[in-house]
Amino acid sequence: MQITVKLFATLRKGRFEEKIMDFSAGVNIEQIVRQIALPENDVTLIFVNGRHADFNTPLSEGDTVSLFPPVGGG
Repeated sequence: MQITVKLFATLRKGRFEEKIMDFSAGVNIEQIVRQIALPENDVTLIFVNGRHADFNTPLSEGDTVSLFPPVGGG
């Protein structure tokens, strides 16, 4: 199944901004993060189709996953 993966801020460095990727049925966020070689600690905010999600969220054909690093500032 095809999933759109979007990376934000520092997660994009040396990777991509947005990419449509093929995965087996039943894939979850944790498996995607591992496949694109992101350290899990670097991903602190996850959205699926604009709704908050976590590493165990199962995905469906056509979903859009947005991954964000820790928010900084002050």
